[in-house]
Amino acid sequence: MASTSPDIVRFLTGITTSGTPHLGNYVGSVRHSVRFSRRADVQSFYFLADYHALIKVDQPARIQRSTLEIAATWLACGLNPERVTFYRQSDIPEIPELTWFLTCVTGKGLLNRAHAYKAMIDKNVAKGDDPDADVSAGLFMYPVLMGADILMFNAHKVPVGRDQVQHIEMARDMAQSFNHLYGEHFTLPEAEIDDAVATLPGLDGRKMSKSYDNTIPLFVPRAQLQKLISGIVTDSRAPGEPKDTEGSALFQIYQAFADNEETEALRKAYADGIGWGDAKQILFERIDREIAPLRAHYEELINNPAQIEKILRAGAEKARALSRPFMVELRHAVGLRNLATGEKTGAPKAAKVSRPSFKQYRESDGLYYFKFLDASGHQLVQSRGFASPQEAGRAIATLKQQRGAALAQLAGQLEPLSNQGVNAASAALDALAAEAAGDS
Repeated sequence: MASTSPDIVRFLTGITTSGTPHLGNYVGSVRHSVRFSRRADVQSFYFLADYHALIKVDQPARIQRSTLEIAATWLACGLNPERVTFYRQSDIPEIPELTWFLTCVTGKGLLNRAHAYKAMIDKNVAKGDDPDADVSAGLFMYPVLMGADILMFNAHKVPVGRDQVQHIEMARDMAQSFNHLYGEHFTLPEAEIDDAVATLPGLDGRKMSKSYDNTIPLFVPRAQLQKLISGIVTDSRAPGEPKDTEGSALFQIYQAFADNEETEALRKAYADGIGWGDAKQILFERIDREIAPLRAHYEELINNPAQIEKILRAGAEKARALSRPFMVELRHAVGLRNLATGEKTGAPKAAKVSRPSFKQYRESDGLYYFKFLDASGHQLVQSRGFASPQEAGRAIATLKQQRGAALAQLAGQLEPLSNQGVNAASAALDALAAEAAGDS
């Protein structure tokens, strides 16, 4: 299952069931994804990430309610479950099984660099607490579960924001490690970043997020929507005073809903000194014009949870028509096999000889990185960021030429290594040089 028809591209998108969908979710994911799902050259997978919710939510009723609300939101916004594969993560038992397979080929060092884990560590250190205080194994292993979500259906593309690109790179690493050991089973996924998709500010001007408690729920009643919009933070400039669109949360939200002509009209009104109350009324009317028809459909769906459950179960069967046979293939690949099948159990065939290797890539911060892997695909060295691929290439050349001695010379450009790590990297660099000499 490592590849599909060259004419069809598989896209996969999930939303964690940890809260009520808000305008930021709609603009940043739902609206764009629904439009995209209608393309003839795309096979789309949409899922409710309720396993992921367990990492941060310990209120069962909240997870259940959020699952219902998010499912109803996708459907109300036009997602066609007949055209796409729409399912609940916890209805696919092959996903946690694949998570374990990937766990067994993923180095702890890779997980140590996950942004969410590092952020928690930094927060604890800043407070003077134990670095791992309140860090659950679920939080630490989160990237592996996400990798299983992606690789279970061999997604080619995963639409994400720039802050999520790391997760796709980690999924690629896991796929490469597994493929290296057991053969080509996984497609290497790629992050799909659409810079035209907006990231909305919240009521206080920061990124709209449940974590900041600054969201505008997508399908609140009309009167409540108007009240929330009236609470968007603005500056103290009075009516008649020109106002800046730059940095204006109100203008940014309006821009995400308006067409070019409407946006330019409000920009001119800002320059002409529109009062904040009038600007907020314009924003409310523009949002409500788009959301009102969807809200009516959402209310019908949310009041019929049995219908949503039926749709999700049908989607799970559709998904499992792919995941079940694929998991049989993967179980066989790793050696979890039926002993009565008559397969020979003698000495394994000699495996293809692999060698240590360098992998160079670009991260979402715009910098260039490389990693050095041993012959089994396990990471030995991780670089820090370089301004250009040429600089990263020169560092790789130095390591190849000077081997172990270069590890100390380039220490400032590499993530720290233990003594054991230095020894392992030096041995692998020596082996790479010896093989290169033998090939020449």
